[in-house]
Amino acid sequence: MTRSGRLFRDGVTTFALLALLALLAWKLNNRPELIQTGRFYVVDGDTLAQGGERFRLRGIDAPEYRQQCQRNGADWACGEEARRALDRFMKTGAPECRGNEKDRYGRLLVICKAGDVDINAAMVRSGMAVSYGGYTAEEAVARQAKAGLWAGNFERPRDYRREEQMQHASSGDPLGGLVDYLRKLVGWGNDDDGR
Repeated sequence: MTRSGRLFRDGVTTFALLALLALLAWKLNNRPELIQTGRFYVVDGDTLAQGGERFRLRGIDAPEYRQQCQRNGADWACGEEARRALDRFMKTGAPECRGNEKDRYGRLLVICKAGDVDINAAMVRSGMAVSYGGYTAEEAVARQAKAGLWAGNFERPRDYRREEQMQHASSGDPLGGLVDYLRKLVGWGNDDDGR
């Protein structure tokens, strides 16, 4: 085979591989939207479960279930309150949660609605979650009204999670860190996951 023949063959092969990679990338980015309806179990202020699957509310970050905040100089269970708020919103109608991407823990990232009410936005507007890549206008409304978390002092949920991880790591308890890692791996723990 001549040199020009090899160059032509290599060029065609390279082009075919690039075309195949482009087709694969297009297919992966063109995932169908998944729609979940029915009854959901509220895990915490931004996580739902149904039939063994976990769903993460897209664009928001709510306090962790055990997280404490301060209001009027006293601690209050803001994580528990965020969970109750999401539970109330999920019961306002027949919720429908839609999404087509998963986070690094395999949870479907969803926007939930009950009728015309965007539940993700309602959580932020009520001050029971902060904006995390979306819902900045709703967060501004909550801040202005001093609603929920904004009525006092609180640690951002991602910072709270980071501190908890550092405490486990510095406590010298290797099993505690391993358990936390396994919980996150199977989606039982909330972590900073690009929400």
